[in-house]
Amino acid sequence: MAPAAADKGTPGTAAPAHAPLGRVVLSAADIDRALTRIAHEILEANKGSQDIVLLGIPRRGYPLALRLARKLAAADSGVDPDQIVGQLDITMFRDDLARQPTRPPARTLVPRQGIDDKVVILVDDVLYSGRTIRAALDALVDLGRPRIVRLAVLVDRGHRELPIRADHVGKNLPTSAAEKVRVRLAEVDSGEGFTEDHVAIEAPAGGTDGEAFA
Repeated sequence: MAPAAADKGTPGTAAPAHAPLGRVVLSAADIDRALTRIAHEILEANKGSQDIVLLGIPRRGYPLALRLARKLAAADSGVDPDQIVGQLDITMFRDDLARQPTRPPARTLVPRQGIDDKVVILVDDVLYSGRTIRAALDALVDLGRPRIVRLAVLVDRGHRELPIRADHVGKNLPTSAAEKVRVRLAEVDSGEGFTEDHVAIEAPAGGTDGEAFA
C-alpha cells in the first residue's frame, strides 16, 4: 500500500484524505497474522486459557484486545471472548499531565470476573518509552491484585526510557527516535477516512506528537 502523492496543479488528482502517510510496514493481513501468533503465544505461556483477562489501553489497545479475544476463542473452545476483555484508562496516571494536553479520559471497563488472582494481559498498539505501561501498572493497582501481569503489543519500536519489556510482540520495528509510528485501525480511525488497517512510519514533521507517550 504505497502513499499517494497529491498533484495540486491538476484538478481531480489530489490524493484521498485516507491515503497512508509515510512508509507502510504492516498491512491489514500482516496485523491479522501477528495477532493470531500472539494469541497462540499467550495460550502456550499460560498453558491454556484459564484465568486470562485482556485489558486494552485506549485508544487502539482496546480494539486490539477485542481482536485477540476472538483469536483466543478460535484456538480454544473454552474461551468466551465477551467475558475476558476490558479497557484500562491511564489518563490520570500519566507522568506528563503538566507538560502537554491530553485526550479526555476513556472509560475503564473491568470484566465481570474482575482481575484478582487472574493472568492479566495488558494490550497496546506501540511500545516506545515504556511510560504508558508504567501508568497502566499504576492504574491496575486501583482495580485489584492480578496473579500475573503480562504485556502484548502490536509493535515494539525500541527507545525505552523505563525498564519495561513486552512478553508478546507482533513486530519489532527499529526506528529513529525522530520518526513516528502510526497504527491505524478501522475501529478507531474510520472517522478520519482510514478504512484499512495498517502500520506506517512517518518522517519527522516537527511539533509535538500527542500520541508519542508510549
